[in-house]
Amino acid sequence: MKRSLLQWLIIAVGAVVMLGVPFALGNKPYWLHVAIVAYFYAILASSWALLAGYAGQFSFGHMAFMAVAAYTSGILGRDLGMTPVQSIIIGTLTSAVVGFVIGVLCLRLRSTYLALFTLAFSEILRLALNSELDLTGGPNGLTLELLVDTTSRVPYYYIMLGLLIVSLAFMYWLANSSFGLFFHAIREDEEAAAAMGVNIVRYKIMAFVVTSLIAGLAGAVEAHYIGFITPNILIIAQMSIVVAMAIIGGVESLLGAAIGAIFVQFMLELLREIPMPASIMPTLAQMEGTLEAFGLSVGEHGILTNAWRLVVFGFVLILTLRFYQNGLLYPIIDRLSRRPVLAETVAKRIQATEVES
Repeated sequence: MKRSLLQWLIIAVGAVVMLGVPFALGNKPYWLHVAIVAYFYAILASSWALLAGYAGQFSFGHMAFMAVAAYTSGILGRDLGMTPVQSIIIGTLTSAVVGFVIGVLCLRLRSTYLALFTLAFSEILRLALNSELDLTGGPNGLTLELLVDTTSRVPYYYIMLGLLIVSLAFMYWLANSSFGLFFHAIREDEEAAAAMGVNIVRYKIMAFVVTSLIAGLAGAVEAHYIGFITPNILIIAQMSIVVAMAIIGGVESLLGAAIGAIFVQFMLELLREIPMPASIMPTLAQMEGTLEAFGLSVGEHGILTNAWRLVVFGFVLILTLRFYQNGLLYPIIDRLSRRPVLAETVAKRIQATEVES
């Protein structure tokens, strides 16, 4: 497909902006950290979009696969003295193997069972990580060796950005290959695809393993950037945020899901300082235990900053589900990507009409 001048211009501007972020935020390390985390979530959201939006498999296991890779990498580095690169590779492959086992066990069933199975797997894994004090550190978490021995966040920014670009490029290639056609066929009508000779289970497992591997790779790299991981990453609220990011961006668009994740992450950070109305503070104080269960800080200022941003986030999600089922960003991306195709099609029709006349 030929790209229009506008598309190339948008790509060039986007590349310049993303490459120049460390220079613009050189004296603001916190916002550079937010950008790194946003790219991490962009990888998770886009890979989940590949699984759900392209292959039609709804899973709650993405955070579990990233945790498998991160904990495996940390344990190998601590107990066997492996370098971060070596342990990240093995941890990523471990998450792919776990994804394969889960796929073999439940992908012969309907997608509803996959969602329930992966939800149960995530919760069982969280409980296991909490209880294994000697191996995983339990609730206290596991310390990992830093990927780059530096106090600067700039190397990590470019590492996560490069990982995002490579992941998106690979997923785009997969989605536009014959495998992607099989994914679409299975999503639309499994019975019809099977009648045409498509091996349903094989391609379901393939999509599941690929997305598990990508989620694991992102999780292992992010854990070696933070240098610490706890079982709290597996609470359902964390996985729900990834799903919501993909939905807001556009679950049928890899790029839309990635941009949606970046947008949501920055939006949540910008909304931290918006205060809650004083009239509802007594009610929030009574909900202290519930708020802590969802990872919200409790206190005079903690409730003010964290609760309000999640209210806005939920409101945006509701608007998306009600009025923009394909995502807030997907229509824009779809319009930009289809314009040259439509122009080429119209030109061919006009040419064919002139020949006939």
